[in-house]
Amino acid sequence: MSNAVTAQSADVNSGYWNPAGLMNIEDKQLALMHANYFANIAKYDYAAFAMPIDPYSAVGISLIRFGVDDIMDTTQLIDSQGNIDYNRISLFSTADYALTVSYARSSPIDYLNYGINAKVIHRVIGDFASSWGFGFDLGLQYISDDEDWKFGLMLRDITTTYNTWTINEEKYNDIKDAVPGENQELPETSEVTLPKAQLGIAKKYIIRYDYSITGAANLNMEFARTNDIISTNVASIAPAVGFEAGYLDLIFLRGGVGNFQKITQIDNSTKLSFQPNFGVGFKYKGIEIDYALTDLGNQSDALYSNIFSVKIDFGYFR
Repeated sequence: MSNAVTAQSADVNSGYWNPAGLMNIEDKQLALMHANYFANIAKYDYAAFAMPIDPYSAVGISLIRFGVDDIMDTTQLIDSQGNIDYNRISLFSTADYALTVSYARSSPIDYLNYGINAKVIHRVIGDFASSWGFGFDLGLQYISDDEDWKFGLMLRDITTTYNTWTINEEKYNDIKDAVPGENQELPETSEVTLPKAQLGIAKKYIIRYDYSITGAANLNMEFARTNDIISTNVASIAPAVGFEAGYLDLIFLRGGVGNFQKITQIDNSTKLSFQPNFGVGFKYKGIEIDYALTDLGNQSDALYSNIFSVKIDFGYFR
């Protein structure tokens, strides 16, 4: 649904989309996801668990790994005598890890819930460098009394997330002279992730009891000038829209369009690019299996990505 789920996220995955949505779970839930990005070049793995504490609060925990494996390290390809020795090639991985702990609670205002994420970030580039960071997210979700309309607000990295890098100078010395005059100084050792905001709205329609259609939209805001459709020195805004069609709360068809960007061409003209997505889902007795295919229609230079996920609601097995 092109990430347009800030308003209606209401399960274990809310720890990622909007922690306030954890208030909608009634029992323990487990979710797993695997994605092959860019035609299997990169792998994205995700696991999450959530449970209610009492009628007024819930907690969740999630773990993410996004990495590229089996990268060839050719820094030792040429020995001290100037000979090429392919046996000196080794493999390494570069990966980002994120551990998120979520807490959600109902507010004194009817139908309004809020949630917060505390997250630890760890990034690794083989033996060359690694970093640690820490940050917070804040989410709000409001559901109308008839549960037809839903509104959501997700503030990511509200305190600004800092990552501090440690660089292996011995490894760095192997590459700093690879290109004469380049890479002579160590890179910056601090990395800053600026706050972002996502504002969402969703509406669900029931058709003849058996069919349902949910429409959703997001406004994704970054507080910097980017290539988004609306771009200023203060903030940039990009829309995302999605839909979900369901039958008997058993089979689902999903789609969306997002990632709208203004791309400058070689002749200085501007082209609008976007990313369409398509997915299907199946839910039966507490087990839900979903599949998504992204980057359809060759709208960008990135290769297609396959995403598989499964969710288990333990309440159905009690």
